[in-house]
Amino acid sequence: MSGALSENSWQYRALNAANPGLNHLSDALIDLADAGLPILAGSADLQYSNGLNKFARHYPERYIQFGISEQNMVTAAAGLATTDHVPFVATFASFLGLLCCEQIRMDVAYCAQPVRLIGHHTGISLGFYGTSHHATEDIATMRAIADLTVISPADGPQLQAAIKASVDWPEPIYFRIGRGREPDVYPLGAPFRIGQAIEHMTGEELTIIACGLPVHPALEAARRLNGEGRSVGVIDMATIKPLDREAVLRAAGRSKVIMTAEEHNVLGGLGSAVAEVLADEGCGVPLLRHGIYDEYSLIAPPTHLYKHYKLDADGLEEMARVALGRIRAR
Repeated sequence: MSGALSENSWQYRALNAANPGLNHLSDALIDLADAGLPILAGSADLQYSNGLNKFARHYPERYIQFGISEQNMVTAAAGLATTDHVPFVATFASFLGLLCCEQIRMDVAYCAQPVRLIGHHTGISLGFYGTSHHATEDIATMRAIADLTVISPADGPQLQAAIKASVDWPEPIYFRIGRGREPDVYPLGAPFRIGQAIEHMTGEELTIIACGLPVHPALEAARRLNGEGRSVGVIDMATIKPLDREAVLRAAGRSKVIMTAEEHNVLGGLGSAVAEVLADEGCGVPLLRHGIYDEYSLIAPPTHLYKHYKLDADGLEEMARVALGRIRAR
């Protein structure tokens, strides 16, 4: 791509070294390796984009540089998992969740290997890199694969907690993470349990169910609306599969409308997963699915894209008002 920085250029390394959010992945893996767990890590020539360069410095014998061969990396990770190791492999989510779908399905999930797949720079967070590098379909793809867990942490501290919580998890996991610049929602050390939603606040009028980057702006939007006397709750549905069905049903039982927020196509993602629960249980509560509305995302800086697609606090507040309007229309 014209004008793009090389992964190995000093400018690229300096840019990413200035972003401490990239360290959360390595910090969690270093802690696990220090504890004696058989952790391996690998990347497809993106160790500075995902922060695994830090793990590589601490445990060079446990880090594998696969080069630009993502499908080979996933298959190799499945093979390494048969040797009583726990491989964590990372690359851009657009490559991991889409390009490597067959290898994840057949070599990892079908063979029941406990590989941890780290898809980073999800959604529209790669901005100017464009449609080929945007990942707005990976939740739909990954959650349709049997025996594959899907987790979308809201920030770096939650990613650390989720990785540590995955130690004894029997299934392979697809972690869907951002670019390391997400504002923190949680402190380091906050508890995390796979399959359990985090209910930040309850709302009698509206519950916003979000995952990943939209969790932080959803909380801000809810605080603004509650400051006006509305009753808006927020649930962080970090584990998309297995979905916390009970949390969805509790929200449906107390709120008059539900809204989902995700940095993903509204088809097949978190919104669809929540809709399936509501339909299965015969819940009549209205649902507004908010995200990318079945289109190829534009090319622009991430902050501009979040504003354009109403995934920032202002945009989520606007969409929450639309959802609240459905109460009056009933």
